[in-house]
Amino acid sequence: MNSCSPSSLRWIVAVAALAATLAGHNAQAQAAKYGPGASATEIKLGQTMPYSGPASAYGTIGKLEQAYFKMINENGGINGRKVTLISLDDGYSPPKTVEQIRRLVEQDAVLALFQTLGTAPNSAIHKYVNAKKVPHLLLATGATKWGQPKGFPWTMGFNLSYQSEGGIYAKWLLKNKPAAKIAILYQNDDYGKDVLKGVKDGLGAAAAKMIVAEATYEVTDRTVDSQIITLQGSGADTFINITTPKFGAQAIRKAHESGWKPLHIINNVAASIGSVLTPAGLDKSVGLMTVHYHKDPNDPQWKDDPAMLAWRAFMGRHYRDGDPKDASNLYAYIAAETMVQILRQCGNDLTRANVMKQAANLKAVKNPLLLPGITLNTSPTDFFPVQQAQLAKFTGTLWQGFGDIISSDER
Repeated sequence: MNSCSPSSLRWIVAVAALAATLAGHNAQAQAAKYGPGASATEIKLGQTMPYSGPASAYGTIGKLEQAYFKMINENGGINGRKVTLISLDDGYSPPKTVEQIRRLVEQDAVLALFQTLGTAPNSAIHKYVNAKKVPHLLLATGATKWGQPKGFPWTMGFNLSYQSEGGIYAKWLLKNKPAAKIAILYQNDDYGKDVLKGVKDGLGAAAAKMIVAEATYEVTDRTVDSQIITLQGSGADTFINITTPKFGAQAIRKAHESGWKPLHIINNVAASIGSVLTPAGLDKSVGLMTVHYHKDPNDPQWKDDPAMLAWRAFMGRHYRDGDPKDASNLYAYIAAETMVQILRQCGNDLTRANVMKQAANLKAVKNPLLLPGITLNTSPTDFFPVQQAQLAKFTGTLWQGFGDIISSDER
C-alpha cells in the first residue's frame, strides 16, 4: 500500500475539514425557516410610539429601544442577524395607529410588532393583527385583555396587568385603611376603566361605601384641574390617580396647590420621577404610593448594582439624550432584553408562528433589572409575563419599596 507524505496528509485533512464545514453550513441554511421580515441577515420588527401628542413623554421608550437594538447589531446581532426596528409616530391617536400598523404589516412586512404603546391604540389594531397572524408582542400597556390566548392568540402584553395593579391597591387599603373615603380620577378609555375595575373588584362589597367620588378626563383635555377640585370637594381622604404622565403631573401639582392632602396613590404608568414627579414638583410628590416591579434608577441601594451600572453605561454610550432619572428608560431596556430573549429562543426558525411559540415559552426568565424575586413567565395559556410587584412610597428623592413581593393571584 502506498503511503502519503506528511504534506499530502495535511492537505487531505484540510480538505476534509473544509468539506465538513461547508456541509454544516449547507445543513444550517437548509434548516433555517423564514417568515416575512426575516432572512439570513436581518430580523425586521415594527412598533408605533407617541412621539407627538398628549402621551409624548412615553416617546423615550421607543427611542431607547431603537438605541438598544443598534447596540445589539454592533455586537453581532441575534444569531448573526441584524435587527431593524421600524418605529413610527402615531401621536397616541387610534386612527393613526391603524394607518401606521397597516404600513408596517402590509408594506414593510415586519416579522413581528414589538412594544406598540397605549391601550386605546392597541385596541384599535387588536383584531386586525390577529386576523393577519402577526405576533403582537410585549405591548407597552397593562390592559388585562392582552392576555386572552384563546380569542387573540397573536397578542401578548408585558406590563403588570392594570386589573392586578388596581387589585393590589384595594387589598392594601382594605387591610391598612378600611375606613378610607376614596376619590378616583381615571382616563376615560379602556386603560382607565381597566385599573378602575381592578380597584372595585379588589374592594368587593366595600366598594360602594368606600368610593365616594369618581371623575374622568379625555386625552384631548388641556388639564384635569377642575376634576381635582371636584374630587377634593367630596371629602375624600384617599385619592387613586389613574392617569398617563402629563395628567399625572397636573393632578399631583393641583392637589398640592389646592391644599388637598389625601393618601395619594398613583398608577405605575405615571410614577416616573423624571417625566412626572419632577415636572409636578418633588416636594409636592412626597408620600405618593404606587407599585413597581423593576429597580428604581434613583434608588441609592442600586448604585453599585452590576445590572444598573451596565444600564447606566448603555445610557451614556448609546442614548445620551435620555434621562437616567426617567424609569421609562429602564423599563424600555427590560422590554427590549425580553424581545431579544424571545428571538434567541427562535434559533433559525424565524417564522411568525415560532416567534409566537417562543414568546409563550418564557420560563422563570431572570432579568437583573427586575426586583429580586421577580421573574418573567409565560405559557400557551398564560400571556402575562409580569405577575408580581411591590408597593412603594415616594420619599422626596426616590421610590422606597415596602412589604413583600405580591403576586397578582394573591389579590
